[in-house]
Amino acid sequence: MMETFFLQQLVNGLTLGSVYGLIAIGYTMVYGIIGMINFAHGEVYMISAYLCAIGLALLSFFGLHSFPLLILGTLVFTIVVTGVYGWTIERIAYKPLRNSTRLAPLISAIGMSLILQNYAQISQGPRQQGVPTMLDGVLRLHLGEGFVQITYTKIFILVASFAGMLLLTWIIGHTRLGRMCRAVQQDRKMASILGINTDRVISLVFMIGAAMAGLAGVLITMNYGTFDFYAGFIIGIKAFTAAVLGGIGSLPGPCSVGCCWGWQRRSSPGW
Repeated sequence: MMETFFLQQLVNGLTLGSVYGLIAIGYTMVYGIIGMINFAHGEVYMISAYLCAIGLALLSFFGLHSFPLLILGTLVFTIVVTGVYGWTIERIAYKPLRNSTRLAPLISAIGMSLILQNYAQISQGPRQQGVPTMLDGVLRLHLGEGFVQITYTKIFILVASFAGMLLLTWIIGHTRLGRMCRAVQQDRKMASILGINTDRVISLVFMIGAAMAGLAGVLITMNYGTFDFYAGFIIGIKAFTAAVLGGIGSLPGPCSVGCCWGWQRRSSPGW
């Protein structure tokens, strides 16, 4: 029984931790390229949960009920719009203060976080909201006297999360955009002298980080089904912790720590 309990908690923790890892990527990419923490990143995740519900409602209204098309359309819609949010946050809260003291952008990011929280509360209401279950079914593995079960939704979350992490790792390591990002991270002034548009690269990094938070928002909304305007605060702190413990500025570290952190939280009493 202890073995099945451990395996069940491991599955639950990996599911939750993979989402932490996606959000932690946004923190680590922004810090890696400009050396600052985007404390509004958790609210981008929160906005993506609302966008997920809006996307599902719009697609269902137009008669689209097939799960692959429904989730694909919702993912594209949410990722694109959260990417725009990331670009806007960089332009408003960071770019004007890029050459100021390090404390000014930090205060600006906290202010942006509060603005997004209140914007969601006023526009969508303070009550918890939710979405219906999109993917039914459970896979059970019988082990001796017990069994381990994993829902199809959790399988989809794990596959989508690790696919997103691997895709981003490949982009950073093997594409022209990735080389520009690494050049700006190592020496922004020299990268600018060599012809790289550093402002554009920084904006793209904010957009990529926001897109990862958008993906996480869709996946965790599928898993729990409920969210509110305050959802980004707690999960943002957890993802930031994973980013710091994994080595902020490194992509693989926050992802792995996020999965371990998720397992620890799921296996602790009272979770």
